[in-house]
This record gives sequence, C-alpha cells and structure tokens, in this order.
Amino acid sequence: MPAPTSPRRSIPVSTVVETDVLIVGSGPAGASAALALSTYGVPNIVVTRYAGLADTPRAHITNQRTMEVLRDLGVEQDVVAQATPQHLMGNTTFCTSLAGEELGRVRSWGNDPLVQAAHELASPTRMCDMPQHLMEPVLVNAAVARGTRLRFETEYLSHSQDADGVTATVRDRLRGDTYEIRAKYLIGADGGRSKVAADAGLPMGGQMGVAGSINIVFEADLTRYTAHRPSTLYWVLAPGATVGGIGAGLVRCVRPWTEWLIVWGYDVTAGAPDLTTEYAEEIVRGLVGDDRIPVTVKSSSAWTVNEMYAERYSNGRVFCAGDAVHRHPPSNGLGSNTSIQDAYNLAWKLKLVLDGTAHPRLLDSYTAERAPVGRQIVTRANQSIRETAPVFEALDGLSPQTPEQLWANIAARKDTGEAAEKQRAALREAIAFKVYEFNAHGVDLNQRYASDAIVPDGTPDPGFARDPELHHQPSSRPGARLPHAWITSGTRTLSTLDTVAQGRFTLLTGIGGEAWVRAAEAQELEIATVVIGPGQEYEDPYGDWARLSEISDAGALLVRPDGFVAFRHASAAPDAGELLADALRRILGPA
Repeated sequence: MPAPTSPRRSIPVSTVVETDVLIVGSGPAGASAALALSTYGVPNIVVTRYAGLADTPRAHITNQRTMEVLRDLGVEQDVVAQATPQHLMGNTTFCTSLAGEELGRVRSWGNDPLVQAAHELASPTRMCDMPQHLMEPVLVNAAVARGTRLRFETEYLSHSQDADGVTATVRDRLRGDTYEIRAKYLIGADGGRSKVAADAGLPMGGQMGVAGSINIVFEADLTRYTAHRPSTLYWVLAPGATVGGIGAGLVRCVRPWTEWLIVWGYDVTAGAPDLTTEYAEEIVRGLVGDDRIPVTVKSSSAWTVNEMYAERYSNGRVFCAGDAVHRHPPSNGLGSNTSIQDAYNLAWKLKLVLDGTAHPRLLDSYTAERAPVGRQIVTRANQSIRETAPVFEALDGLSPQTPEQLWANIAARKDTGEAAEKQRAALREAIAFKVYEFNAHGVDLNQRYASDAIVPDGTPDPGFARDPELHHQPSSRPGARLPHAWITSGTRTLSTLDTVAQGRFTLLTGIGGEAWVRAAEAQELEIATVVIGPGQEYEDPYGDWARLSEISDAGALLVRPDGFVAFRHASAAPDAGELLADALRRILGPA
C-alpha cells in the first residue's frame, strides 16, 4: 500500500523581486559596481540582456588607478595572473605594415625609463593589458561569490521611481515574460546606447557618430614581426588609413603574439561596409603585409567614434556609470578604467546611505566628482585621434594622392639633403608628441575632486608644477588621491594605500597626533586609525611619507573609503574632536 502523500500546497509567487541595488549591465562598470557593493555587504542584482559576458577583447589598457581599485577589492592578483605585463606593452610602433618599413616608435605605457620611475613612485601597482573578455569574468565571478545575484538574458525595459525606491520592468528573453524588480537604487551601466540614461533624461553634451570604425578579431602567429619590439599597439600608415577610424590603421595585440584585433576606419556618411570574411581578411593582410602567414578571422563588427558626455550622472534614485555617461574612442585606453572608477566612487556612498550612516545628499557628490572626469577623458581621447594627423603631415600623406605617391613620400625621408632632413625631424617630432596618448600619467592619476564630500582646508591650490596630463603630482590636499609611500609594519612592507579604503574611513596621523586618534575613536562611524612614526605600528624608514604627507607629525588626514583625502589639518589641534566631527557632518550630512 503506497504511503500517504501530503496535500500539495500552493506557494504564492511574487511578481516583484526585491533588492537594495539593481545594476543594469555586466560590463566593467556594472561588474565592478556589483563587486564593490557585495564586498561592502550591500544586496544587489545584476541583469544583462546578453547570454554571457564579453566575447571580444574590446577595452584592454588597465592603468595604475584601476589596479589600485582592484587591489582594494581583492582581485588585483587575479588580473595580474591573466594580463599581458607592462614590459610587453610599450614599444608603440608606427609602420607601413607589420612586415613593412618602420617609421618610428614611442616608449609607451610607463616603459620610458623616466616615466617608469614616475610609475614606481606613484603607486604600489603596475599597469597591464587585460582584455575585457578576460576582465569581466574576474569581476563578475568575485561579485557572485560575495553575494551578487546575476541574471543573464534579462532585458531592462523601463523604470519608474518614487520617494522610496525604483521599480524596473525587465523581460526574461528566454521565457519571453516580463516581471518587476524593486530596488532602492538603480545603476545604469548599459553601455554607449544606454536606455537607462535615456529613460532617466540625463542631459548630454557633444555628439555621437563622428567617425566610423571596424574591429576585426583574428588569429595569426606574428612573432617574427612583433616579439623583437613588443607592444600593445602597432600603428599602420597606409592608403585609406585617414578615412574615419581613430587616426590610422591599428593592429592591437590581444595575446602575445598570436591573438590580434585590427581597427580600421570607414566613411561614416556612406555607412558601414559589408563585413564579409573576405573583406576582413583583405584588411588584415593589408596591415600585416605578409600574405604567407595563415590568418583566421574570428569576428568583425562596425562601430562609431563618439564624443559625448553626460552633464549629470543621476536623476533621483537612478545613477549611471561607464559608457552610459562617457562615450569616446579607445585612444589613451581610458574607457574601462574610468568605468571601474565611476563604480568605485559610487558604491561606498550607496553603502553608507543604505545603512543610514549618511544622508542621501552624499550621493549628489557622485556627479560633482565624476562628471568632470568623464568630460576630460572624452575630450582627451578624441584629441588623441586628431594628434595622429601630424604624423601623416610629416609624410605629406593627408592630401588626396595615389598609394604610389604615399610610398614615394615615405621613401623620401631616406634621401640626403635639407628637405629630407626636415622631413625626418618633423616625423620624429610628430611621433614623439603621441606621448599625450601613450604616456598620459597625469590623466590617469591627477584627479582632483571638488564636492560636498570634500572639506577644503583653506589653503590656496598650488596647481601643477608640470603638464598635468603627462605628469602625476602627488598631493594630500582634500580632494586628491592619498599619496603612495612605502612604509613598514613589523616585517611587512606596505603602501600607505594599503592602510586605507577597505570600505571605511581612515585617519592618518603621527607622533603627537593622539588627540586625533581619540577623536576618531569617539565617532559613531567606524574610523580606522593609522599612526606613522618611530616606534609606532607603522614606520616610515625611507622618509617618503614625511616628504609626501604635507602635514606635521601631529597633523591628520581623513581618507574616504575610495582612498581620496576628505579632510586635512596640518598640525595638532586641541579641538580635534570638534574639527573631526564637523568634517564628518559636512561630508555625511545630518543623521
């Protein structure tokens, strides 16, 4: 006799899924937002309309500031293990084809000896080349392991918001049905055609579609033409290379020296060409210059060069990040870096607002701090395209002419005589000027925030002693990233950046700063304290911190969870408790 069964009970199914933060998009911005939020313990859901993560290399340059972010979020070594290291990135080469004549090189991405020293002085991290199809899994896997709920094939359709939250309607592309996700905040990280940004009505400046480009991903063993001059980028000056695109033909190394991506331009007014395999192979062979090498085209796609930036990054409870708010060509390698840094800036603020530590007005600082950065990098990337023209001008290669005439102009630089000598000098100067694209260390690290989440110390801004796009200038001024210096703790050597961030505020002081330590410990907000000096938990054996801190031993720096200085007092203060409490009220707002 069969055992009796319990009566089947109907389980009520809610049509609304709830979370604290909904993130639309799983690219660098969305994935890093999820990783940071989950690291901080904030419930979040990521939805993406695609069936998987990035399947092409796309973004790749990963600069020192981004590596610092990844270091703080605990995935730096996962990236380093898969990335092309810095020393293989930097012989940026200008040529007529990989197998053709070389016109010159630029030591790039921190590989110039002087720039390399500046990189080592600036950060505990090293930049690298980490293609997007490898970066996204690192970010997403870590986020999911820490609590992010991820939904593929889930398309964002619309949202509405009220005083308490945001309701987003999404469609399951597998089943075809729609449902709602209720969140306290929504992050639109859905790329350069962001529907979230459009629905939120974020005002944009600039324009889309200023030029046409094609990406061609292919496999070929190009060791004989590249291993002796290892680089991420090989620029090809060939007939047609100035039409659309990013200034010249580009052969980009994805994985040394067998996986590659070509960027080639087209006339955007005429529309994209038919991207047949035959067409792609013709472009590849033209830029490689050796028809004997076997080539396998993996994919090709058309895209447009954009010069657009959002003037505001949020509307109510909806925030946008990454390409949704800054749309530009890949020049300077700024795209994924800025996207990850957007998310990092926003995540800690959301965490403090959600747990009641900060007033929602803290979130206003996101636009105030990140929109100027977004506008700067859009302008810089497009300017870098325009700065390629002088290379062609030096070869008289901009005026309409036959391919034979261009090759004759290139050959003329080898002649004797005054005209050829001037041509060689002009070519060297034009190539050297590309340092603004390939070694813009200041663009990477010189961010200075001005917002209500920064408390000015009343000192005049000294500005920059050298070109702020090319050269990093460390500063402990409120609004600057905390300077890096190597310090010790017992037998450990660590960076000052390793003592801060980690999702909390940190107060740094020295011998004589006991009042600041007591003030930090008296706050309701958790504030880590770091005392640097002889006989303290942290010591400064090289004297680097003493030179960079710009405060006396008894002074104090209050550093935000993103590693930026929020408050500075240069000396001891009998009213340290009042000063620190007032600074926190100004940053976090009323309880």
